[in-house]
Amino acid sequence: MAAKENDVEARIARLESDVAHIRSDMAEVKSDIRTLRDRIDELDLRLSAKFDALKDELHSAKVWALLLYFALAAGMYATMARGFGWI
Repeated sequence: MAAKENDVEARIARLESDVAHIRSDMAEVKSDIRTLRDRIDELDLRLSAKFDALKDELHSAKVWALLLYFALAAGMYATMARGFGWI
């Protein structure tokens, strides 16, 4: 009977030791996840800034495209007016 009790106590001690290792491993995992979350947040901020800059540049390109369209239309109408003898 005493041998069984010693065996059970040894198993319990081993389980406690294993649980302690699992807890320390989980603490490391949590730390790594926090570090990754910080890096992802930093990356997100940088990408947001780049997308905002890209959006501003696209807006500027739209303005230039519209102005070029009007210039092309004016040139075409001037050419037509000259060809038809309107001016």
